[in-house]
Amino acid sequence: MDLNDGELIRRIVEDGDQRAYAQLVRRYQSQLRFSLRNLCDGDQALADDMAQEAFIKAYKALPAFRGDARFSTWLYRIAYNLVMSYRRKNAPEVDQEAVDRAQAQETVEEAQQLGMARDLDAALQELSEPQRQAIHLCMQRGFSHEEAASIMKLPLGTVKSHVNRARARLQTLLQAWREEVVSG
Repeated sequence: MDLNDGELIRRIVEDGDQRAYAQLVRRYQSQLRFSLRNLCDGDQALADDMAQEAFIKAYKALPAFRGDARFSTWLYRIAYNLVMSYRRKNAPEVDQEAVDRAQAQETVEEAQQLGMARDLDAALQELSEPQRQAIHLCMQRGFSHEEAASIMKLPLGTVKSHVNRARARLQTLLQAWREEVVSG
């Protein structure tokens, strides 16, 4: 019998039912790991570590879960905070001039050969970190703006602005690719 998240949480908190938590983990594990791979720039090992740590933190904090948001939103918020904390601790210094020189040297032919996936990834990298995360949560993971705001701990209007500005910026950045597809 598949129980809803609320009933599973009740069983965990009130009865200490570890099987109920295992069911929650199975329910959200692959989705969380997919999102974390995005947040971890494709580093699958780091994403898996972050997912495991998020589930452990969630388990320990479950008695404090008030149910103001869905469990999945709360779990993603925990995972998001872990990744942001990890990034702050391990942020390398970026030589922006070297990045700019490397981008200037790339020819149009090379960019075309790399295809849409690379163009999209490059366009996403042009966005600010909050814009990229808002787009990922809302457009790729299907969270509502309200849920994304809760996960990112930002006001709803700010998340909506990030999504709208990111969409507009992506349209501009990918305009040449779109024109090539239409004319090609």
